[in-house]
Amino acid sequence: MKVAVVGATGLVGGVMFQVLQEHNFPVTEMIPVASERSVGKQIEYCGKSYTVVGLRTAVEMRPDVAIFSAGGSISLEWAPKFAEIGTVVVDNSSAWRMDPTKKLIIPEVNASELTERDLIIANPNCSTIQLVLALAPLHKAFGIKRLVISTYQSFTGTGVPAVNQYEAEKRGEDTSGTDRPYSYPIFENCIPHCDVFLNNDYTKEEMKLVHETRKILGDDSIAITATAVRVPVHGGHSESVNVEFHRPFTVAKVRELLTATPGIVVQDDVKNNVYPMPLLAKHKDEVFVGRIRRDESIENGLNLWVVADNLRKGAATNAVQIATYLAANKLIGPGVTA
Repeated sequence: MKVAVVGATGLVGGVMFQVLQEHNFPVTEMIPVASERSVGKQIEYCGKSYTVVGLRTAVEMRPDVAIFSAGGSISLEWAPKFAEIGTVVVDNSSAWRMDPTKKLIIPEVNASELTERDLIIANPNCSTIQLVLALAPLHKAFGIKRLVISTYQSFTGTGVPAVNQYEAEKRGEDTSGTDRPYSYPIFENCIPHCDVFLNNDYTKEEMKLVHETRKILGDDSIAITATAVRVPVHGGHSESVNVEFHRPFTVAKVRELLTATPGIVVQDDVKNNVYPMPLLAKHKDEVFVGRIRRDESIENGLNLWVVADNLRKGAATNAVQIATYLAANKLIGPGVTA
């Protein structure tokens, strides 16, 4: 399997190599791809050294699968060029997520929708992945009427520049006046501003939660509102999720459904102070759910606390799981044609 990782020198790209190796993905040739300023650098993978190439060279090398984590503009320009030669693209940007002709995939939820005709596949937003993985079995059982979501998102979701800003501030350096991704300090602060503000005064990140959740669950009737906050946590997104169902439920049944869901780990023993935290979710592939309790203020209301490593299940792991599904079902690989 010839595998291209586009954005190989970025934060998610580095995690992508780790996850591919840990999951024993069948790589026979690795093609690290990055911008022209990184071409020629060396990337270590499974004990071998590979030279970073540019996008044009990568297309000429005709990989079986290309996993993109290089930003929306790069994906819009280059994903179709890979697809034209039969390479299956798994894209981690927002470029294709709401395209009605592209599948938006969380493998545990809807990988079965994939076919040999899907040459560009969208990886959902990091905060959407952990949210919907937890909600999908509950929606099927009880029908979600309304969601109120508050996210507490690691600064690592903004990439290397945000990590640099946090580390500089942690050292006591004044980053004002520098080319920093956040207008305010992130160290010892919470910033209620993820991505750009839109005309409705929500941020793009908040509206991703609205639109992507509806698309993956296949239900545009769900009422959803969200507030996304950037927090000084080095790895892991947390979400407070308030759910209103159409049908009655029991908390015991909710726990049973979540426990039975692949990729979910229930950590919910408040008597012993057991609940999910990003500190414990860091470097793990699972989504952790706890603080499961009935919302006593409304009929059929439920509260959940959902935590995951945003660079792994929220990005790299989900993409590798998509590629793994494609390989296992012979939708990618030598000799496969669309």
